[in-house]
Amino acid sequence: MGVKNLWDILDSCKQKLPLNHLQNKKVCVDLSCWLVQFCTANRSPAFVKDKVYLKNLFHRIRALLALNCSLIFVTDGAIPSIKLATYRRRLGSNSEANCDETSSQPLTSLRRNKGSEFSRMIKEAKHLGLALGIPCLDGVEEAEAQCALLNITSVCEGCFTSDSDAFLFGARTVYRDVFIGEGGYVLCYEMEDIEKKLGFGRKSLISLAVLLGCDYSNGVRGFGPEAACRFVKSAGDDSILDQILSDGVKATRKCKGKKVGINQNKAGDGDVCKKTNTSEVGVSQDSGGQFREVINAFLEPKCHSPDSENVRRVCCQHPFRQSEFQQICEKYFEWTPEKTDEYILPKIAERELRRFSNLRSTSSALGLKPLLSEIPVPCPVLAITKQRKVHGNEYYEVSWRNMYGLEASVVPGDLIRSACPEKITEFLEKKGEEKKQKRKDRPKKPAQQAAVKDVDARLQELLLGIEADCATFPPAISQMYIPLCLAWI
Repeated sequence: MGVKNLWDILDSCKQKLPLNHLQNKKVCVDLSCWLVQFCTANRSPAFVKDKVYLKNLFHRIRALLALNCSLIFVTDGAIPSIKLATYRRRLGSNSEANCDETSSQPLTSLRRNKGSEFSRMIKEAKHLGLALGIPCLDGVEEAEAQCALLNITSVCEGCFTSDSDAFLFGARTVYRDVFIGEGGYVLCYEMEDIEKKLGFGRKSLISLAVLLGCDYSNGVRGFGPEAACRFVKSAGDDSILDQILSDGVKATRKCKGKKVGINQNKAGDGDVCKKTNTSEVGVSQDSGGQFREVINAFLEPKCHSPDSENVRRVCCQHPFRQSEFQQICEKYFEWTPEKTDEYILPKIAERELRRFSNLRSTSSALGLKPLLSEIPVPCPVLAITKQRKVHGNEYYEVSWRNMYGLEASVVPGDLIRSACPEKITEFLEKKGEEKKQKRKDRPKKPAQQAAVKDVDARLQELLLGIEADCATFPPAISQMYIPLCLAWI
């Protein structure tokens, strides 16, 4: 869920970017959020039975793979102790988080139920991703906290999550949702924009969680989005948390009408105030250290450190496991190996070509411009075979070198130009030579052949007539006349 109303508060900072914005980026994914999105979008009875969520995940991965967008799946670990009350409320009293509240033992984080249906869906998604070369990092506790840490330490360039509290854990770039297909786009929020446009830093956002409510707190009575924003801005990002911890919080509201009822979470329904009056509601002190506990949960989440073995492992490049992937698709989707290859291999090939393009652009940036034949890594494209138009855009049909059995597919023209422009030159030269050869070998049309024969026949008749006429002249004159006639003809 994240922080109540926070997405609405951040709406002016939302950016709708084209899908190719994710090209060549490394992004971590809060895997639970993706699966919840799929489940929310499709509630048909066959959704789970037919593995629709897994097919949707596959097609999303497929689109991002073609852009050479490197993904790292991150899953939730144990449930933080501070979140247990919220978790029980969501799942009911029979949930795994139901514990004895009368126990004198301090609450600790709780392991999740690995046998639940959603846990099974997560396991299937991890299995699918790993076969496609996507590693998975199992978080210590909150997945969005781990994603935020990977982002803030530059292990990845952004994180996919629909939990707004990712910013409170330190994330700098959050992708809330992605839409694939023609005209695809991604919804992006940058912390830099939030700081500039709204004046909210990380501490300010944490204070909004304390006031409005989040997974760790019910909030402070009397605060809505507007009142909370005013309170936080009045204190400033540097001192807001200290003020909350030392002085407590209170909501104030200026009434603009002659008689306006104060209705803050149904508090003070019978109170009225005059036009210039100011009312204070929701006065609250940090009794029992509840505010401090919430603040510390965001500032010091339990995560794998960026230099840990777990993080290093997922940052390595993982191979595409074709045979394993074919088996997964046959088991879950009832696809033949041929159908599976038809879906995924062209996208894998496009990804490899983008990686080759990045290698060349990096070499150029270093001042090196080797010929195509001099690059140690062979170009994935053997040759261009055809020129195509797809939705009005330039594409090329190419033949591939050692691409998991894929012989040919269609790729964007701009990718070919950046990766191997020499192949375009070869294709155009070959095409020009073929046109010339066709002109040479082109047979003459019947009408033209008949006309040539007619001219030949007339010339023959004319020559015979000249020879017959010359026979009547003396030999000396004939010898002079015949060459002149032939020259004239």
